[in-house]
Amino acid sequence: MNIDAYLSHFDKFTKDPTLEAMEYIMSRFDNPHKKVKCIHIAGTNGKGSVCEMINNCLINAKYKVGKFISPHLITFNDGICINNEQIQDKEVEEILIPLSKVVEEYNSTHEIPVKWFEVITSLAFIYFQKKQCDFAVIETGLGGTTDCTNIVAPIVSVITTIGYDHMNILGNTLNEISRHKAGIIKKNSETVFINQPEVVDIVKEKCKKEKNTLHLIKTEDIENYEYNEYFQSFDYKQYKNIEINLKGKVQTINAMEAIETIDILKQKGYIIPEIAIREGLKTIIHKARMEKLVNNPCIIFDGGHNENAIRNLKQNIEQYYKNKKRVYIISILETKDYNTIIKELSEDNESIFYFTNGIPDKPYVPAEVLAKEAKKYIEEERILTMDLKGAIKETKEKYKDRTIFIIGSFYVYKNVIEALKE
Repeated sequence: MNIDAYLSHFDKFTKDPTLEAMEYIMSRFDNPHKKVKCIHIAGTNGKGSVCEMINNCLINAKYKVGKFISPHLITFNDGICINNEQIQDKEVEEILIPLSKVVEEYNSTHEIPVKWFEVITSLAFIYFQKKQCDFAVIETGLGGTTDCTNIVAPIVSVITTIGYDHMNILGNTLNEISRHKAGIIKKNSETVFINQPEVVDIVKEKCKKEKNTLHLIKTEDIENYEYNEYFQSFDYKQYKNIEINLKGKVQTINAMEAIETIDILKQKGYIIPEIAIREGLKTIIHKARMEKLVNNPCIIFDGGHNENAIRNLKQNIEQYYKNKKRVYIISILETKDYNTIIKELSEDNESIFYFTNGIPDKPYVPAEVLAKEAKKYIEEERILTMDLKGAIKETKEKYKDRTIFIIGSFYVYKNVIEALKE
């Protein structure tokens, strides 16, 4: 079976998503999603980091942990892992052959065909159950309520910071978006959420309706915060001098959510030693988030593609790269608020900006359109347009004295890695 050829036939999204296809497929495989204890994570920013943190802590506690994240970075395999080992093509094929027959069966009797993400999510659930995982850490793809991962009945739901993204599907207000995210809150379970004043009442209301216990994280609970080039450290409740090796103070909030989730599991009787939590947070690897790809010149990749993510990026730059001159290579999908992203970045008034068309198989805002918007805020001599590969090559050779940030989209990660190898 040619896996790539088979998957390429599926559309990525549907205009009005439902869980009907997922429920149908899962029922044909004896509902594998109900046989693995799931930790379900939604949010606009930070859910990938929290997912990695919880996953790593549980692995360090000697559990067998499935992890499902999106988008994938190189191949879709890297979004489906057990104990950080990605699913192999042979394992994919073993599942896809019977899965494809069920998909064909569904499509023959339903008007709206199965989508790409539904196939991948089904594959992940079947794989985790087949391999008898102790836990599965599941990241939503988009929203919550109708996201195809939302067929699970999680042991814990986690909602990270909520902001403006995917507004064409989730709604134009924070309240509308938050109701989608809160859709992962299920009956008689527990939820972890950052105490975000604008939307916390929506999460509280949903928890009350579902008889779900809410654990609110408060930023003021972080004490004795310190950081250096390698680690951030802080105290949280009974945990003293916790270290994380991800950059940016926002990661301390993500770490609190991860720790709170682990504490809930401990209260339910799971054995998770403190050393497992400490090692899990200290050794976490989170690709494409403030990831240093090259040392000389320093090249940083960050996939942040919405207003909150760009503000976090700016905060990280202020914290770690304040005294370095900078170059930005920027690619932005058409579905993103490129006007706000550019306006936020334009406050960096000494930097050089390269705008690109992204990659051919995704709908990116043309470089010329980005550049035209940028000229409202940035002097024309600091703005360039170029293809992605050309921008990487030129900046790497021309700006050895600057820090180069490649930002705005996770989907270009594979192409960036290939360009740097060349």
